[in-house]
Amino acid sequence: MAEFFVHESSYVDDGAQVGRGTKIWHFSHVMAGAAIGERCNLGQNVVVMPGTSIGNNVKIQNNVSIYEGVTLEDDVFCGPSCVFTNVMNPRSHVSRKHEYRETRVKRGASIGANATIVCGVTLGEYAFIGAGAVVTSDVPAYALMVGVPARRVGWMCQCGERLLVTGGSAACAACGAAYVESNGTLTRKKP
Repeated sequence: MAEFFVHESSYVDDGAQVGRGTKIWHFSHVMAGAAIGERCNLGQNVVVMPGTSIGNNVKIQNNVSIYEGVTLEDDVFCGPSCVFTNVMNPRSHVSRKHEYRETRVKRGASIGANATIVCGVTLGEYAFIGAGAVVTSDVPAYALMVGVPARRVGWMCQCGERLLVTGGSAACAACGAAYVESNGTLTRKKP
């Protein structure tokens, strides 16, 4: 019995690594050299290129391409039709494969539908990228980012609820987690 599920309309090339309990749905393609962890869910029309790394429990919604140089750590959520790039100045007639820039999405981050992540950036742990945002620079952990170009408009709890920071501290109304804000960063207090 297979340790992962692949819909009959999808392809997983020899040389791709797919973890136990992962599901790959309609019209998707996982190429040789891609590494996908356990318990992931790849929606319809997802492409995973060589040289990519996807952690455990990652959810990739419909119409997302994970290009070479992109790393998604554990528990990342990629909303429908979000976009990753890997070259800053692409031209069809100029090969720029030697110029690929790495993009890292750290543990627990969420990327909204139709958001664009320009290559070479890091999204911090549990960052939350709003639908349609265009991220052009690094994003701090827990940051709530919206707009074009994306800017921080607040902070999000690890559980996914918006935080109200007053006097340099916050407590999540949903789960009770406590945070401290200092010098443009948010840190979760140890429970």
